[in-house]
Amino acid sequence: MVGPILAFVFFLTVVVVADQGDDAPSAVLEDCERDIPADWSMARIWNEELLEAVRLDVPSPTVHARNLFHTSAAMWDAWAAYDPAATGVFVDEDRTVEGGGEDGDTAAVTAAREEAMSFAAFGILVPRYLLSAGAEESVTGFEELMDDLCYDRTFTSTEGDSLAALGNRIAETILAETIDDGSNEADGYADETYTPVNPPLVVALPGTEMVDPNRWQPLELEVMVAQNGMPLDETVQTFVGPHWGVVTPFAVDTPAADRPALDPGPPPYLGDPATDQAFKDAAVEVIEYSALLDPGGTETVDIGPASTGNAPLGTYDDRGHAENPVTGEPYAPNEVALGDYGRVVAEFWADGPSSETPPGHWNTMANAVTDALDGDLRLRGEEAVDPLEWDVKLYLALNGGMHDAAVAAWGSKGFYDYTRPISMIRYMGGLGQSSDPDGPAYHPEGLPLEPDLVEVITDESSAPGQRHEKLAAHVGEVAVVSWLGTPDMPDVEVGGVGWLLAVDWVPYQLSTFVTPAFAGYVSGHSTFSRTGAEVLTAMTGSEYFPGGLGEWTIPAGSLEFEAGPDEDITLQWATYADAADEAGISRLYGGIHVWADDLRGRVVGAETGRGAWELARRYFDGSIDDER
Repeated sequence: MVGPILAFVFFLTVVVVADQGDDAPSAVLEDCERDIPADWSMARIWNEELLEAVRLDVPSPTVHARNLFHTSAAMWDAWAAYDPAATGVFVDEDRTVEGGGEDGDTAAVTAAREEAMSFAAFGILVPRYLLSAGAEESVTGFEELMDDLCYDRTFTSTEGDSLAALGNRIAETILAETIDDGSNEADGYADETYTPVNPPLVVALPGTEMVDPNRWQPLELEVMVAQNGMPLDETVQTFVGPHWGVVTPFAVDTPAADRPALDPGPPPYLGDPATDQAFKDAAVEVIEYSALLDPGGTETVDIGPASTGNAPLGTYDDRGHAENPVTGEPYAPNEVALGDYGRVVAEFWADGPSSETPPGHWNTMANAVTDALDGDLRLRGEEAVDPLEWDVKLYLALNGGMHDAAVAAWGSKGFYDYTRPISMIRYMGGLGQSSDPDGPAYHPEGLPLEPDLVEVITDESSAPGQRHEKLAAHVGEVAVVSWLGTPDMPDVEVGGVGWLLAVDWVPYQLSTFVTPAFAGYVSGHSTFSRTGAEVLTAMTGSEYFPGGLGEWTIPAGSLEFEAGPDEDITLQWATYADAADEAGISRLYGGIHVWADDLRGRVVGAETGRGAWELARRYFDGSIDDER
């Protein structure tokens, strides 16, 4: 079975006949009718099947990035075995096919590669997803795909010269070489050494208590559901992957045990004389973003490439693009309601368009770019290649980068153990305000005041007909303007925006999820996304989407957290970096991150993406051998 995402693809039926030579046992089922997508390479077929398994599992970006990389490397090693120049990552064998010709560009070579890479991918994916939350459906999918491809999935030998043995050998080698890579795969990727310094924040109760307001705080929920809607047994969060910073990377330097692989430097800290105000201002900025999520507001914003994007790396200085470089024409305006835009980007980028986590999301984006190129596949924009070569090279570079992004981002998360906005806002709001020492509710570590956004409730402001009327029982406490929370019937209702106590603040997320179960600094979304943007830029030879414009339409009424949007919203990006930047800023709209998490994550992602591409390129042309 090829996953549900393939349902709309035209299928090609062929008859496969085994022919591997007299001495090599065949793992191809004779007289078998193969049903495969006509327009997809074998690498794409396996990539899509893996993405479906990711969607069926508990969202764990680190684990899925690792699986995407190892599967991509397995398929690359199988492909590279039949290229005299290329070098395998884990297994480097030189193979030939009778009648394959000197350049290897024949149907016989393609068939050999497809079989070897299928056994390699299958051999990685079955053990990796055997204990996943969606194991029954995922493993069945892998098995049925092998059946549909007319390969004998019961063939498990790694000995000899058969194509299946080569694939099995690659899978066996990768599994063996990575079992001790620091991920603790053997024990379910857990880290029993980490203990949070702060007690859980009970989301249903006001306020929070923190031993250290600069450190991560787990959340306690009455019912906890993963971001893809999968129910979880626990009610108190456990930090996902605090040890991931020591996992063996692809291209970045092997991290030291006591520092992140790519250290972004410390974030702002509450109470630190140099950065205390930046910490407070960052919390207020998140409140400002939350206050924009009003579907009843009249403010509009132009989200077209003429007005957005083109920001220097690590900044919010959007300069827009003067014209589409492909058409030579100015980009058309794209005016939308600001309240709808903020909600749409918060949900669209939250976990990928089909809950495949950010590493999977960028695989989906990359596949969409491949489709948009419509067969004109040119490595670095120059060398024309066939779809199979394009895909194996794309996936190796992209998912090597995604793996490194996980190592780098989670290395920072584990090292800095940084707080999240819900803890920052509730903690400081519970202390009071820090702007007016002579005013009510003053505390040096309280929230800064900002008229019409962060205020202290007074007798006058809470009088009948005044802005704090509904909070009259809380005179002397701090109130903020923000999203009011998940409505009872999100299909038809909105939470809306209004005044609420700072100690009750929640991000624009589902009430069963609220905030991811790991520290904030740096943002995984920002790191993964900029990594993907750098790889796609290098792979295609252009920073721009095909045609100079990338688009994704979110239909009216398709939001999950509350009703909306009222009209279709089409997100637009001129460049891959523009899309990545929007993914980063979406986490501020969603109340998940502060600016330091986002902007410094973008810088880390740029380094991991460029490094992954450069190393992958050396595997492509074999120059990596000169370094060994």
